[in-house]
Amino acid sequence: MEWIQKIDFAVLDWIQQHIKGDFLDFLMPLITALGNGGIFFGLLAVFLLCRKKYRRAGIALLGGLTFCLIFGNLLLKPLVARIRPYDLMEGIELLIKPLKDYSFPSGHTMASFACASVFWHYRDTFKKWSIVALVLAFCVAFSRLYLYVHFPTDVLCGGLLGWLFGWVACRIADRVRLKKTV
Repeated sequence: MEWIQKIDFAVLDWIQQHIKGDFLDFLMPLITALGNGGIFFGLLAVFLLCRKKYRRAGIALLGGLTFCLIFGNLLLKPLVARIRPYDLMEGIELLIKPLKDYSFPSGHTMASFACASVFWHYRDTFKKWSIVALVLAFCVAFSRLYLYVHFPTDVLCGGLLGWLFGWVACRIADRVRLKKTV
């Protein structure tokens, strides 16, 4: 497990040495804020629920976010109890407030990829927005690395779990809809 953490730190340090700059120092906290508490994605789910055309996607997004909260934030984070990278490395100047929970998996990344998964699943309805949601998910994930608040493995697993939770929620929403029409 120690070798994974060495690779994680190598990636984080490479970002700090080769990509960090004033513009991204300004932009990354704004992008990462979209995932704070899942509020943006929760409000998006409520908006979708209010429109009949998008209701099934809203139900799926709400379900995916609920899976992220329960399995990711409430179960996995305390179970794994991984310390955040900035707590293990001296001299890191944070651009956002220090976080109080554990690092693994990345909740911001989970929520953004759950959203992207739902939009991708219903891409016939959302057309270009499915691509926007996917790009946004990758930006949120990268912001977590840039800000040194997550290890790459936290973000990778958060993205995979978020995509899975969104997909499962879509499958459930589709089955519920099918049963209603039969």
